[in-house]
Amino acid sequence: MTIIGIAGGTGSGKTTVVRKIVEALPPHYVAVVPLDSYYNDTSHMTEEERHAINFDHPDAFDWKLLHRQVNDLRNGLAIEQPTYSYILCNRLPETVHVEPKPVIIIEGIMTLLNKKLRDLMDLKIFVDTDSDERLIRNIQRDIVERGRTVEQVVERYLDVLKPMHEQFIEPTKRYADLIIPQGGENLKGIAILRKYIEGIVAKESKN
Repeated sequence: MTIIGIAGGTGSGKTTVVRKIVEALPPHYVAVVPLDSYYNDTSHMTEEERHAINFDHPDAFDWKLLHRQVNDLRNGLAIEQPTYSYILCNRLPETVHVEPKPVIIIEGIMTLLNKKLRDLMDLKIFVDTDSDERLIRNIQRDIVERGRTVEQVVERYLDVLKPMHEQFIEPTKRYADLIIPQGGENLKGIAILRKYIEGIVAKESKN
């Protein structure tokens, strides 16, 4: 089994990179574990307290559960991956059944932050995109998917996303084995990465 960690700022193009990797591999060969599914359970909080959570701080994530479930997959055990609602700011009752696959991709803004999680990875990738492009993508996404106004997105970017990115996300670039500038638009970089992963998979298939 090959475990790949893909990190990068919000709106950097991580999802596009993951999709292109998945498309390059045989069907049903990859399991994707999104960091966004592992926000802490906030059932004990009031609605006001939930909406005050800083989702771009490491403390917002349930690292122990994520590490345990990735480790379970590595050991050949299926997991029940949690699901999270940005609207409710809480976990949903439903879970996603994930079977162990030859390639496990852990994807999220702070995927490379936690050392215990990094130690499980065979390949660490950082998707690096200019801050202005990330802001534009955040505006486009949050208006459509999360019902926010342009003003709300920009205010959140300046007050939360930018300082959290500089403090927690950008420094994890030094842990990356590969850095992909411009995210999903870097077709050559993604092609090289795909070939590398295909080589790993082919080698493991022979063993």
